[in-house]
Amino acid sequence: MNLKKYFVRALHRLQKGPGYTYKELLVWYCDNTNTHGPKRIIKEGPKKKFIWFFLTLLFASLVFWQWGILINTYLSYNVTSSLSIGFKTMKFPAVTVCNANPFKYSKVKHLLKELDRLIEAALERILQPTSGNSSENISPPLDLELWNQIPLVLIDEHDKDNPIILDIFERNQTSVGNETAADNKATVGNETSMGNETTAAPAPTNTTSEEKKYKLAVKLCSQQGSDNCTYRNFSSAAQAVSEWYILQSTSILSKVPLQERIRMGYQAEDMILACLYGAEPCNYKNFTQIYHPDHGNCYIFNWGMDEEALNSSNPGAEFGLKLILDISQQDYIPYLSSAAGARLMLHQQKSFPFLKDQGIYAMAGTETSISVLVDELERMGYPYSDCTMNGSDVPVKNLYSQYNTSYSIQACLRSCFQNDMMEICGCGHYMFPLPEGVNYCNNEDYPGWAYCYSSLRSSIRHRQICIDSCKETCNDTQYKMTISMADWPSEASEDWIFHILSYERDMSTNVTLDRNGIIKLNIYFQEYNYRTISESAATTIVWLLSSLGGQFGFWMGGSVLCLIEFGEIIIDSLWITVIHLISWCKGLKQKRAQARYPDAPPTVSELVEAHTNLGFQHEDAGALPRDEALPPEPGTPPPNYDSLRVQPLDILGPDSDADTE
Repeated sequence: MNLKKYFVRALHRLQKGPGYTYKELLVWYCDNTNTHGPKRIIKEGPKKKFIWFFLTLLFASLVFWQWGILINTYLSYNVTSSLSIGFKTMKFPAVTVCNANPFKYSKVKHLLKELDRLIEAALERILQPTSGNSSENISPPLDLELWNQIPLVLIDEHDKDNPIILDIFERNQTSVGNETAADNKATVGNETSMGNETTAAPAPTNTTSEEKKYKLAVKLCSQQGSDNCTYRNFSSAAQAVSEWYILQSTSILSKVPLQERIRMGYQAEDMILACLYGAEPCNYKNFTQIYHPDHGNCYIFNWGMDEEALNSSNPGAEFGLKLILDISQQDYIPYLSSAAGARLMLHQQKSFPFLKDQGIYAMAGTETSISVLVDELERMGYPYSDCTMNGSDVPVKNLYSQYNTSYSIQACLRSCFQNDMMEICGCGHYMFPLPEGVNYCNNEDYPGWAYCYSSLRSSIRHRQICIDSCKETCNDTQYKMTISMADWPSEASEDWIFHILSYERDMSTNVTLDRNGIIKLNIYFQEYNYRTISESAATTIVWLLSSLGGQFGFWMGGSVLCLIEFGEIIIDSLWITVIHLISWCKGLKQKRAQARYPDAPPTVSELVEAHTNLGFQHEDAGALPRDEALPPEPGTPPPNYDSLRVQPLDILGPDSDADTE
């Protein structure tokens, strides 16, 4: 009870200045605040009071509107990019060189023999269609089981509304004119739906170019012999043949062990004929070998895995890397590699080279000079951008970590696609790393893998999921290349150069090299100036506070102290609310007491007498008669008040009470 009284008194002391009502508090605030406007509201006449009230409300609204814009701008976490140029000794980039052809044809010919016979026969029927070109007339017979797994078909588009699908290796053939177009519909596009196949031969050779409206397409089915098929058609038969050959060869090579695939590729001692870094000679032993599914054996110079990365002492061609490569173009796989040359890429140390996306070609019979400029990118992390430092916060499992390489968004995207491939198709694609316990896709074990792969690759939803899951790296180094080429060697010097290179490689006095297989590379820093593109926060907490204060001061002449005053009035309002709640609770308690005693509450003497004299008991309406009244309720007997007298009863006389009065 004492604590309650102390609390109430404390509340009253705190409210002694402003007042005990909201109106008194508001008047006190307007009279004492340092903010412009409220004072004029209480001191001016009725008309001016209304004008100042309107102006104060208007400018206060403008302040809060501007504050909302400023806070929203700050929470958007925008960044500004700054460019700075520095000068220092830089690490020479890692250089990856590969052959455009992944395998030597002489070593994989036994694996691709039936595939080559099929495509040669198919091209013969497409280019020279005659009635006698049936698969029965070819000796030895073709492996049509391999063909039927992923076949090539012709789409007759003479009637664009009802295209007809023509099987190339069908035994019983009929003419196109005898077919009913209404029963052989197929949608023509990059991905076409299944249509009824027609056993028809291509158009005769004497048709004009306007009449030849055939497209070569790759037929992909979920299961062999299934009606659930799609047709990937192409504008050129060359594209269709290349795509078909890649799918079929992928199925065949996926069953070959890795070490055997490495053996069938180009070896470093055969490919790297000469090497010079600055003034120091080097050879193929200074390169690190990795197997790349697209290009076979690739070799990386200055990767930094086992040794410290090399520094470049000076800019210029004389202080860079010089290579002479032999790509052995005469041993290319004819239907797999349509481009000849070397594929190379400059990248950071300990990063995986994605040559298919970021690599460049060097043409055979040329000297290619590549001058390099360095750009260093520094991005701000969360919340300014969704970048990652090392990929540890990316939900996608990085399958390229088996190479002990650093994180990159290319590795993440490919790992995400391979994970989806394994989950949906049940096998992994040959072009991407494979985790333990999963097999590569092939036609025998997974007949519908090509259909599943094609559907997944064209799926925008899955692609967007991978894009949303992967993150850019916060720090990155990019190499800007300027490329120039010249014929090499010249006609005047090619004789002695080819003799020397042939002797050094084969220990033969005969020339075993020619212009179609030789490439010379010069890679060097153009200058030591490097550019750093860094991000910084466009809005900081200092900017936010100064902007908020500027708007408040401009519109209402306020400051931080005015905000403290406003906070004070809020606290005082809360105290007044607490006092009103306490008063309301006390009033509610009194109302409950009045409901218990409708009349005036009895005195103490009346309560005492009520225990001894039933006549003083309050009787309700309709109570029992006195002779039938209930006995008094048992309870604690009243105290013996006679014991409080100063003198005993036997000493006092009978008139003692009268004398006292």
